[in-house]
Amino acid sequence: MPGFPGAHSQAESLDELQANLQEVIAMLLEDGEPQLDTDFVGLQQISVLA
Repeated sequence: MPGFPGAHSQAESLDELQANLQEVIAMLLEDGEPQLDTDFVGLQQISVLA
């Protein structure tokens, strides 16, 4: 995960991945505000047809 060194996750679905990443970020924030080493570039929404 850009900006959060050592933050990695994987899942079988995008919903599960989002939940996993929220959990990882919550754990990282327990230690205080992280010093991020990244620049914000933008957001992109992706739709996947099943």
